[in-house]
Amino acid sequence: MIRCVRLWTGKDGNSDFEEGRIEFGKGGGADHWTPDQPATNVSFRETPSGGDFDWHQDPVPRIVLTLSGTLEFEVKSGRTFTIRPGDVLLAQDNSGTGHKWRLLDEQPWRRAYVVIPDAGAVPFTANNQGANA
Repeated sequence: MIRCVRLWTGKDGNSDFEEGRIEFGKGGGADHWTPDQPATNVSFRETPSGGDFDWHQDPVPRIVLTLSGTLEFEVKSGRTFTIRPGDVLLAQDNSGTGHKWRLLDEQPWRRAYVVIPDAGAVPFTANNQGANA
């Protein structure tokens, strides 16, 4: 499994999140994998250490793969979560109040953005099954 945080816009127009994981199925040999996921495009970005980004939404549903850097994300309620290298962010808060983030360590935030046509197809399992968008 891979740690994943799903970020979405709730019915009240505010972003919220839940922590969970990307589950693997049985693979061939020693490998485990998920089914292929359709993707529209992929891009890469780097923010220097010390960077931050004030309130915003993600422009489209996408998967954000953190390659370096440790970040703290915050939603309007004041709740926060941390993303570290190897974590997956499933960004679905494409409207409403959005979120903000700031880098916590001395590393740049290097990440890959994978735009996805159907966020529901991502094999995300919430740690707390009581939270839903």
